[in-house]
Amino acid sequence: MSAGHLFGTDGVRGIPGQGALKPEAVRALAYHAARVLLERQGVKINGHAPLIAVGRDTRGSGPSLLRTLISGFSAAGVRVLDLGVVPTPAVSYLAPRLGCFAGVVISASHNPAEYNGIKFFDGAGFKMAPALELEVERRAASPAPPSISRPPFAAADRGAIYADFLKSAFPAMLDLTGTRIVVDCANGAATAFAPSLLADLGATVFAIGVKPNGRNINAGCGATATASLCLEVKRRRAHAGLALDGDADRALICDEQGKLLDGDALIAAAAARLLRRGGLKGGKVAVTVMSNYGLLAYLRGLGVDAVTTPVGDRYVTEAIEKEGLSLGGENSGHLVFRDFAPTGDGILTGLQTLAAWRESGKPMSALGRLYKPTPQTLKALHVKSKPPLAMMHRTAAAIADAAGRLKGRGRVFVRYSGTEPVLRILVEGPSAAENHKITDSIARIYLTETEAGEEKHR
Repeated sequence: MSAGHLFGTDGVRGIPGQGALKPEAVRALAYHAARVLLERQGVKINGHAPLIAVGRDTRGSGPSLLRTLISGFSAAGVRVLDLGVVPTPAVSYLAPRLGCFAGVVISASHNPAEYNGIKFFDGAGFKMAPALELEVERRAASPAPPSISRPPFAAADRGAIYADFLKSAFPAMLDLTGTRIVVDCANGAATAFAPSLLADLGATVFAIGVKPNGRNINAGCGATATASLCLEVKRRRAHAGLALDGDADRALICDEQGKLLDGDALIAAAAARLLRRGGLKGGKVAVTVMSNYGLLAYLRGLGVDAVTTPVGDRYVTEAIEKEGLSLGGENSGHLVFRDFAPTGDGILTGLQTLAAWRESGKPMSALGRLYKPTPQTLKALHVKSKPPLAMMHRTAAAIADAAGRLKGRGRVFVRYSGTEPVLRILVEGPSAAENHKITDSIARIYLTETEAGEEKHR
């Protein structure tokens, strides 16, 4: 696999047994990633094998990938601390606290069950830096040397440390007594954590998406399919609902009326709360280019600047570290509360939002009305390949024309997904009808141009 094509925006993703997730490729990835991380952090092997913490979500392919990773790590002289099924942010939190030089998560996050992935964290709990990913890619064409796999250390009880951390992040003077909360765990890694944690804080909990079978993660549930959550909130007459994705690194909230608060709404509530408490470091918030114009205007009204980054929680994290900030996030529901953790954590995001709600004394729907969103239309096209948009002259011209027509009123943003074979077309402007018309036009031109290109090369 050539450099720049192994890692996407969030680790290595694909279909297990194919491409980058073939057993020999996974074994080589594990070996070279371990060696690169050991070298970069100056960890030496002096009789005791360094530890790497590994967690996974509930996909059926997880155990097989774990065995293959263990083989590659063993070849690198590394022992595995098996955390079992835990949220991705649990690995980020636990790895440095358990004396591990790195952490690994076997998960494809919000993707369907047939996909899986592998993402690495360094010894401080941050996602592997792009420069290190490129170095791993450079070396990954070489197979891992033969070795005998060392059995992992079992560490299933370590999840309790992470659960205690989450509970400690909720304000000591607050609880959820008397509240009715629906939580959707997406049949994923949060199943054994989120419902019990909310109950421990005093809530009456109604849990859905908590019957993982290896094949149903994110299937019509969780943060990428919130209709069931919103219906359940209304059916149970709950005060709020919390939707998590398969690896629990993102969250969305449903209010008491069954309406969804996206990541931008959660950022607005968190920024206002931190500002009131004097905890908004730098007077800025890191957001991505996908964040709504309405959110940016709301932040400006608070006297808060927005640091805008490319799409991807790693870029948000980089901006937070560079600027010394305490808050950043994406409208997809990835939020980073830097005073608590170095990476996005869906359960933590849910708890911080519930704290803001309890402190306000108002219904959850009030948090969703802090600003008026500018209408957005987002279209996702499944693609066979990802030709550079700049080389697709008719498509590029259509995007430029639409951007010119919306100048001063909105914007057009077109990009390929970094984790799926998808082209996303976002149009934002004052008229939903105009947005839909522009989105459909760009999609039609793109499809016509790509079909012509494929026909030409047959």
